Amino acid sequence: MRLYDNLLSRGYYSTRLWIGTPPQRFALIVDTGSTVTYVPCAMCEKCGTHQDPKFQPELSSTYQPVKCNLDCNCDKDRDQCIYERQYAEMSVTSGILAEDVISFGNLSELSPQRIVFGCETEETGELYRQHADGIIGLGRGDLSIVDQLVEKGVISDSFSLCYGGMDVGGGAMVLGGISAPSDMIFSYSDPVRSPYYNIDLKEMHVAGKKLDLDPSVFDRKFGTVLDSGTTFAYFPEAVFEAFKDTIMKELNSLKQVSGAVPSYNDTCFSGISSDVSQLSKTFPTIELVFENKQKLLLTPENYLFRVSFSQ
Repeated sequence: MRLYDNLLSRGYYSTRLWIGTPPQRFALIVDTGSTVTYVPCAMCEKCGTHQDPKFQPELSSTYQPVKCNLDCNCDKDRDQCIYERQYAEMSVTSGILAEDVISFGNLSELSPQRIVFGCETEETGELYRQHADGIIGLGRGDLSIVDQLVEKGVISDSFSLCYGGMDVGGGAMVLGGISAPSDMIFSYSDPVRSPYYNIDLKEMHVAGKKLDLDPSVFDRKFGTVLDSGTTFAYFPEAVFEAFKDTIMKELNSLKQVSGAVPSYNDTCFSGISSDVSQLSKTFPTIELVFENKQKLLLTPENYLFRVSFSQ
């Protein structure tokens, strides 16, 4: 399935899904940190203006709300299952759970499937303001679109995301297994430890130099979480300070400037070429080292963010 958008213009990547009979199209953020797929519904009076019209259940001959059962939160007055999710930036989505036929586009070999999804009746914060219509939940859980497709036996228990990068954008998503390239680096996720996908990060190297850090700093709570719906990477303060200090020692002639948003203590530079291919001439590469000593090399494009603003 094709991916659209990019981090520079939108802060996310999205794909397209079609819901209902006849199909209604939606642009959904691919989010490995969410366990439910949802779109704004026609009855939502507290939803923002997004890329596509709201889903209209009455126009779909295959739409069916999920009745109350032991496995869901229940609105007893309407005898319907309901959901609510709150995100780290405090935005909230809530609504009813429904089932309908979901199609995956002409590029996909996957036939349309009946899937349980969220029919939004309220959204706040960034969810209200975003351009995309909703979210496709790729996380772990019974409502995850991946888990539902695996349960139906139509895909293997696997999915892949490939992003186009800073100046390209877009990319591809594969639901189901692929033949992995021989040089692919694997780091396994522990499903018992965390409700999220996590990797066992042990070390970071900047320009070949190991950061002087206790490995346990990467190992707190859920470990290092992979979240495709989060725009930036976040480190514990000790990691970020060591990372920033080492980067600064590698730079010689760059002018440091204040950030675009004064309330954030960003580390910014001016006078740098906007050509991604030229960044490695100025900034060092970094390496992520996992438990099995496998290393993932990241170029400056992977840890820098381009911002245009006037001083």
